[in-house]
Amino acid sequence: MTHKLKIRAVGSSLGTIFPKAMLERMHLNKGDELFAVETEEGILLTPHDPDFEAAMAAFVVGRKKYRNALRKLAE
Repeated sequence: MTHKLKIRAVGSSLGTIFPKAMLERMHLNKGDELFAVETEEGILLTPHDPDFEAAMAAFVVGRKKYRNALRKLAE
């Protein structure tokens, strides 16, 4: 679904207003954070932090490699 959003002045910054139906569908509320990711197609807005996803992927690798050490630390 495509929505045309207009950039407006909000104080000394710029912002846009999202349609209520879109916010409800994406389970977004006031105060939630969105991350803007530049892609070849344009800008992707996502509630998921891509840096966190990369850190979790690195953790999965480390967790397997140091499984025994982590188990000992947990005691």
